[in-house]
Amino acid sequence: MSRSVLKYFIVTLLFMQVSSTPQEKKIPDYSNTLRKDIPEEFKWKIEDIYMNDDAWQKDKEALKSILEKITIKSKSWTESSANMLAMLKSIDEAYMKLQKLYDYAKRQYDMEMSNSKYQIMKGEIQAMQVDAGVKLTFINDDILKMKDETIEKYLKENAELGQYHFFIEQIIRARKHILPMEQEKIISLTGLYSSSIADAASILNDVDKISPEVTLSTGEKVALNYMNYFLLRSSKNPDDRSLIMRTFWNNHKKYKNILAALFDGGMKQHLFNVKVRNYQSCLQSRLYADNIDTTVYLTLINSVKNNLEPLHRYLKLKQKLLGLPVFRYDDVYASAVKNVDKQFTYDEAKDILLNSYKPLGENYCKVVEKAFDDRWIDVYPNKDKETGAYSGGIYDVHPYIKMNYNGEYDAVATLSHELGHALHSYLSSKEQPYINSNYTTFSAEIASTFNENLLMDYMLKNEKDDLFKLYIIDQYLDGARATIYRQTLFADYELAMHRQVEEGKSLTAEWLDEKYLSLTREYYGHDKGVTQVDDYIACEWGNVPHFFLNFYVFQYSTGLISSMALFQNLKSGKEGALEKYLTMLKAGGSDYPVSLLQKAGVDMTREEPYKAALTRFDNLVTEMENIVARLKEQGRI
Repeated sequence: MSRSVLKYFIVTLLFMQVSSTPQEKKIPDYSNTLRKDIPEEFKWKIEDIYMNDDAWQKDKEALKSILEKITIKSKSWTESSANMLAMLKSIDEAYMKLQKLYDYAKRQYDMEMSNSKYQIMKGEIQAMQVDAGVKLTFINDDILKMKDETIEKYLKENAELGQYHFFIEQIIRARKHILPMEQEKIISLTGLYSSSIADAASILNDVDKISPEVTLSTGEKVALNYMNYFLLRSSKNPDDRSLIMRTFWNNHKKYKNILAALFDGGMKQHLFNVKVRNYQSCLQSRLYADNIDTTVYLTLINSVKNNLEPLHRYLKLKQKLLGLPVFRYDDVYASAVKNVDKQFTYDEAKDILLNSYKPLGENYCKVVEKAFDDRWIDVYPNKDKETGAYSGGIYDVHPYIKMNYNGEYDAVATLSHELGHALHSYLSSKEQPYINSNYTTFSAEIASTFNENLLMDYMLKNEKDDLFKLYIIDQYLDGARATIYRQTLFADYELAMHRQVEEGKSLTAEWLDEKYLSLTREYYGHDKGVTQVDDYIACEWGNVPHFFLNFYVFQYSTGLISSMALFQNLKSGKEGALEKYLTMLKAGGSDYPVSLLQKAGVDMTREEPYKAALTRFDNLVTEMENIVARLKEQGRI
């Protein structure tokens, strides 16, 4: 997940300036410029995927031919190691083409969302993905029918088949949860409607809800909707923040019974999978494929809940900086650091990032330079371009990064985050065969947040202005609050929801409200006088689409926690830390994610990484307090 998604796609218009003395720097504004008029150097090189739409169409037809040949050969593919290798390579070829076809259409559409042509093309490939999934259900079934000694024999006599060893191992490991082929075909067809419940909740939240009108302290009247809520809740005026929060959630709760029915259906979809495939629980069924023991999930929740004091210290400091007699949940998203005026040109961002990555070695930095020079990055907003940022790799091409760069420090940090993803994809693709190149979601946020740690460390060492240092740490800690504490709160809540349906109970609006409010008050220190969490926050659960993704959000927390531990190993000069980290990136998906981390020096089955991350959080709060003391002596705050 990209850094901007974690920040709910908030893009402000406050540019920051390079020195403590205000100095105007021109950041290009192409937000109302047509895509065709954007300078080429700021656009990603889409022709590296396909030269044009005709080439895309030609490859789509080639894919159909490959899938037809796979179907024809599906009866005899396990009769010899040569046949088996040929089939698995053909399947790889099919999926590589599916990825290229989809990514080309998606990237073109994301750049100009008013162009329905690419929306249609994207839809065509999504339909082909479902069709391919149905046609290839025989793979698992046939491998499961093979005798273990036959598989071992094939692997020994055909060295090239060895690249599929881990793939085959994963299928055999899941043997007791895989159904006969005809049943698997039926299950695969649920993909045609499985997203409908989540889509309905999204449409209700994003489109169909009536937008209440509020009058801000400036006299401006605003119709509150899903997107401007996330911007307005960080208002500098505490009365406006309270008005925005109270109005938005009181309006939202009018829809809570509909949302509760959708959530109940969504969680029971997950329970359906548990029952059909003979898992012990919803949690186990979600973690099983990646061989993540449920103790990792439970250790995360317990470790964070037992270490809430660093968060409470940060919130108390935030209250002090904001000058508030009472700190309320309404104030959580307000910036604690005022009057920071810095901005960075895109070239300056490039230089900063390259310098911050020096601890990762010359080869890593050369790839980053290549990303800039060879136009892997789409830099600025343009008319009808999708908001936010993301990175996505294409195995036989290169990664692509979508930005909406605006000159803020947060944009520099977002670029660093996405480059972390990109380099992870690049290194795994270079070192691994296609079948092992795709890393899991559990691993996905490690490299990205590792780069954020490098950036902050570099900036704190080289920045002279204490006020900007304070801003940098506050930005980092606020992100860590949202990633570690808030996402763990969500994970805690999600576990409770699934246990409720596992016990044969329904998710009612009353139960969902009560549980969410209780957990939010616990995490944010309501009863300890840290944060006043008002009753209207109880229905916030209904605006978290990730809950439909089935135990997804905990990986944001574990990703940052493990990257903080890996970064600390590198910074402290721990023997072999750099080599182990780069080896993990190059390993891609060639092993289970917890095992890859253990080889890199971090064991997520134990409490130590969690405690270390939260100790670092606590130490950064102390550093903030020290900077605040210095700034007060200087009369700057």
